[in-house]
Amino acid sequence: MSVRSMPMRKPYLSLMMGLTISSLAGVAFAQSGAQSAAPADAAPQEEIVVTAKRLDTARDAIAPSLGASDYVIDRKAIENTPQGVDTSFNQILLQAPGVSQDSYGQLHIRNEHANLQYRINGIILPEGISGFGQALDPRFAESIDVITGTLPAQYGYRTAGIVDIATKSGAFDQGGDVSLYGGSHGEFQPSFTASGSSGAFNYYLSGSYLENDLGVENPTSTVNPLHDHTTQAHGFAYLSYIPTSDARISAMLGTSVGFFQIPDNPNQTPNFTDRGISTFNSADLNQNQREINHYAIVALQVSGDKLDYQIAPFTRYSETKFSPDPVGDLVFNGVSDRSQLSSWSSGIQADASYKLFDDHTLRFGAFMSAERTISQVTSDVFPLDALGNQSSDIPIRIFDQNSKTGYLYGLYLQDEWAITDTLTVNFGGRFDIVNAYTNENQISPRINLVWKPDLDTTFHIGYAKTFTPPPQELVASQSIDKFVGTTKQPEVLENDPVRAEREHYFDAGILRTILPGLDVGLDTYYKMKRNLIDEGQFGESLVQSPFNYRFGRAYGIEATSSYHNGPLGLYANVAYGEEKGKDIVSSQFFFGADELAFIHNHSIYTDHDQAWTISGGGSYAFPDGIGQLRTSLDLIFGSGLRRDPGGDAVEPNGEKLPSYTQVNLGIAQDIETTGAFAGTTVRFDIVNLFDESYEIRDGTGVGVGAPQFGPRRAFYTGISKSF
Repeated sequence: MSVRSMPMRKPYLSLMMGLTISSLAGVAFAQSGAQSAAPADAAPQEEIVVTAKRLDTARDAIAPSLGASDYVIDRKAIENTPQGVDTSFNQILLQAPGVSQDSYGQLHIRNEHANLQYRINGIILPEGISGFGQALDPRFAESIDVITGTLPAQYGYRTAGIVDIATKSGAFDQGGDVSLYGGSHGEFQPSFTASGSSGAFNYYLSGSYLENDLGVENPTSTVNPLHDHTTQAHGFAYLSYIPTSDARISAMLGTSVGFFQIPDNPNQTPNFTDRGISTFNSADLNQNQREINHYAIVALQVSGDKLDYQIAPFTRYSETKFSPDPVGDLVFNGVSDRSQLSSWSSGIQADASYKLFDDHTLRFGAFMSAERTISQVTSDVFPLDALGNQSSDIPIRIFDQNSKTGYLYGLYLQDEWAITDTLTVNFGGRFDIVNAYTNENQISPRINLVWKPDLDTTFHIGYAKTFTPPPQELVASQSIDKFVGTTKQPEVLENDPVRAEREHYFDAGILRTILPGLDVGLDTYYKMKRNLIDEGQFGESLVQSPFNYRFGRAYGIEATSSYHNGPLGLYANVAYGEEKGKDIVSSQFFFGADELAFIHNHSIYTDHDQAWTISGGGSYAFPDGIGQLRTSLDLIFGSGLRRDPGGDAVEPNGEKLPSYTQVNLGIAQDIETTGAFAGTTVRFDIVNLFDESYEIRDGTGVGVGAPQFGPRRAFYTGISKSF
């Protein structure tokens, strides 16, 4: 059993650049499911399993990632990481090359802020409002593809990286499990999965509940944060029906609800007086945030001799509600904001593949979505005198509500041309329109060339022009004039609209099998950007808001490797990169006048820029008479995100935080004997094995609201029973 492996690629991925982690678990479950059926039902059930597997292959072939870099984390790899499926979805993604962590559970791929697109079985999951919670749960993932580079034309809107989740299915999994996991910080996490099939219908269900006292990163270096309790619930359902041998109707339903206390930072200095109160212990602040995400996707897939297509309508509702400390926030900040931000998005995605000739495959599709966002903010503020000083300790209340209905439209067409047996070019383009807070459009050509001189080597080089609309659900459309003369008045009153980012993206790489089981890859990229979109936390509500740099550039190089040999699996990824932006041209009211003046004349590092990012780990399975003992270890290294220099220097993001390494350890015992304990797994995990105390953020930098520290050493144990 290995954490990373490089088996033979699927035929439709034979020209794809990337490292692949795969297993035959799905086939094994399919075989066991067929064998367990009654003899009279064996042939029909086995036929359904074969059809489902063929439709999965056809679905993936509709829009393969030809020429892009694809890093695949399969089911076995997820289960063999420390904490296994009980870890967060983002922790799984940190295994991929060039993925760095940030505060509030954010991730950056190739030093881009957000700009990630999540898909489930190839279908775009509409964006939700960013917060602390994660709407996705690794339990329902059969595999996770992290796709980067010069993306083919089917990928639009969010282009730093595509995270495509292939779901588990009752056609291949029969049964389920119940689990209980917990440990440090009062963690309590029960969960379950259930799956099965009946004739042409199959289902997969999962659910989990999480409660602990480390819901948000600690703003101090202490082991236990203050006021950081969270409760979170996740649910997912995959339902599928195969009416004929060439068609499938499936539905994916998901929900997540989270409640978060905002952790307190002691020993802060009050700045204002609220109705006679001028002192307040910052360790007693009581701020809270609630987050809700619900989504539903229905897909019709048809697979023919030459034409394969999938049509999928979708909808998602997302809401974030922030509740302030009504007195404490006024005493420290002069502002107390009670905010509610909601988004309802619906649309349809259609993708098709047509075999025009033996050496030409056309792929085309369309996308349309409509999103309704509503922002409601009730602000308690103090009036200011002509000199900018607090003129009264009686707060005044200002209500600010904004709403917007926006639309996205997209079309694409591309041709996969097999020039020779070893050389393929995939070329085409897409046309996108955004009609929301900004009204823009763009034609985006894409081309990727892939050369396989032998079975062990793949070269690729590509170019993509990309178009990234600002996330409508996060755009701050505040009525600045309402707050003039109050403690919420910004220093700068300018507020140009956030615009779409436009980018020229160049990428080249090589993948080589050095020895049986040993694979290495190297990839390099360069990006030129106009209206570079960045995001930051501005104000009390812990929701990111976007803004633009007029110009931006980014470049980097990534090295990947994996080795597997029987029960041993190892992997390592090293990435170096840099991103800079110049001249802030939207949402200027977020910034101070000195910051804007400096950035107008100088290129600065973006706050999420991290020069070096390393991930690695491995696993080994020991047969021990009652089953197998699985050991695993992983690590992440970061050279440090950006911060402002100290003293009187004005150079936003001019310095970096210290580097850090976090090592996690996992041990799991699988009991595979007969009897009452058969199918039981007991596990023990240590997060941050060496108890390294490190800062992710120090509270300074463009758009950075507060300090955050990585987790201190923590111990967890769990037990699960399959049925």
